[in-house]
Amino acid sequence: MPDAVEDRSSLVAKARALRPLFMRNAAANDATGRLAEETVAALQEGGFFGLLVPRCFGGAEVGPVEALEIYETISEADGSTGWVLMACNVGTGSAAAYLPKAGAEAVFGKRIPIIAGEGAPRGRAEIDGKGFRLTGRWSYGSGVQHTEWLHTGAMVYENGKPKEARTFIVPTEKAKFLGNWDVLGLNGTGSIDYGLENVLVGEEFTHSPNALEPVHGGNLYRIGIVGMSPLGHTGFTLGLGRRILDELRALVHAPSGRPSPLAELGGADSLQEDFAAGEGKLRAARAFCYEVWGDVQATLDRDQPVSQRQFTLMRLSLAHVTTAVMEIATFAHRAGGGVAIRTGILQRCFRDMFTASQHRIVSPMMLRECGRELLGLAGDKVWTSRGLA
Repeated sequence: MPDAVEDRSSLVAKARALRPLFMRNAAANDATGRLAEETVAALQEGGFFGLLVPRCFGGAEVGPVEALEIYETISEADGSTGWVLMACNVGTGSAAAYLPKAGAEAVFGKRIPIIAGEGAPRGRAEIDGKGFRLTGRWSYGSGVQHTEWLHTGAMVYENGKPKEARTFIVPTEKAKFLGNWDVLGLNGTGSIDYGLENVLVGEEFTHSPNALEPVHGGNLYRIGIVGMSPLGHTGFTLGLGRRILDELRALVHAPSGRPSPLAELGGADSLQEDFAAGEGKLRAARAFCYEVWGDVQATLDRDQPVSQRQFTLMRLSLAHVTTAVMEIATFAHRAGGGVAIRTGILQRCFRDMFTASQHRIVSPMMLRECGRELLGLAGDKVWTSRGLA
């Protein structure tokens, strides 16, 4: 096993080297509704679907700061590719860390598969012997068309009464794909509705969605799904924000004759002022995000549990950078003139960002929950993937 620091460094470098490929396939992803086979193959061969998988299963088990940088780098190249990567790492990494030994070995014993889906407990699981009968329909299954197993949530019922929410790892072939990805952006992610009907799932293929102590792997898994999710969304948003500003700057220097006023107005005071403000917003938000995750990394390195306040700051830094990049996207859309509304990079970035901003993880409710904890009003509540509970 190579040195962990070298391992992580090589993954960051590999992500940067693959940027041209991801950029080249971005338009095709958007048009076809899923990632190009070449893109998926590059992610698999590069080990990127194993970023959060324990080393005992052949994964990289990188720290959160390194994962954040990789998500950011790949999302800057293409939003859909970055979104699929971070969504699949939540499903794959959590399954590898929290499934009981028998289930984890069945899923990860030969190689690292791709796992994703919707973790919200929208399904119904009836106890059946040493397993469950799982039925339901899930929406916004991020990346599910690229998966071999589904990470899907359901409420367990016993004697007709709800008992607990659990995460179920189910072979994708057991599901019925229901389409319905008629949305504004993130078109290339292969994210669709899916259904399961009376599927028998052994208890060894389930885990708590709020687990913070791993069955396999090290201290990384003390962040739980409640930490893995904001980590991925933060990297995605940072990468997209950087790409928007870089594309706008390139448009300013575009050859004359291109259908945009920026080539002529690049020296206008208002454009210079607004661009500088956008650059400052992104850099300030990025510094906050890396400060938060650097502190989490230091806590894990000290073999200490992640605190309630650290979980709050994960969500707060994500909410902050999301607002900043939405403002940057709006500015770029208006400043880009005709170019921004034509099929192309700026239009795609705008659509991707405003679609991502509708995710529950960056909803006003989550921001209120952050304020609640920061004000000392959370009592004995703890963070879960659905908020304070």
